[in-house]
Amino acid sequence: MSWITLKTTSFRWEAELMQQILAAHQIPARIVDLGIASYLGAGSATALQVLPEHHPSASLLISPIEEEPESNS
Repeated sequence: MSWITLKTTSFRWEAELMQQILAAHQIPARIVDLGIASYLGAGSATALQVLPEHHPSASLLISPIEEEPESNS
């Protein structure tokens, strides 16, 4: 089974939060550590991965909300 990296982050808690969001929508995801933990509480590099068939839905769920520009009328 192959996995696609959806997002990389320097903070494991951020990847865990995104994983919980995906799990709430029944999208399987996993977190992969990309290296050793850094010092001074900066976190460790991690990747959030999903299965290929869930990639489009997962991308939409964790993408920023697009706001429409305000019209000045």
